[in-house]
Amino acid sequence: MENINENDIRYKEAARRVKRIKNFYVFTFIYFAVNLFILFLNYKELEPGETIWKVEYFVLPFFWGIGLVGYALSVFLPGFILGNKWEEKKIKELMDKNK
Repeated sequence: MENINENDIRYKEAARRVKRIKNFYVFTFIYFAVNLFILFLNYKELEPGETIWKVEYFVLPFFWGIGLVGYALSVFLPGFILGNKWEEKKIKELMDKNK
């Protein structure tokens, strides 16, 4: 088994990636917990004969869900939106421009 050196760049990158994945799982749990709680509160406040299936009750989960999907793409597909290759390319471009 390979010795783990905490100063190794690969170790630091792996630790950073694990932290991002963990944060994604925490945010996903919070997303479901908060939205279920809000939906439950809205359900309790319904008048007899009213339905929970109104757009106004699902706007927050929808748009927050879009944000969560975007965050998932950045965590699990790191190069999907402005990834490392884009950063390296932009750094080289700016360095060449400033010569």
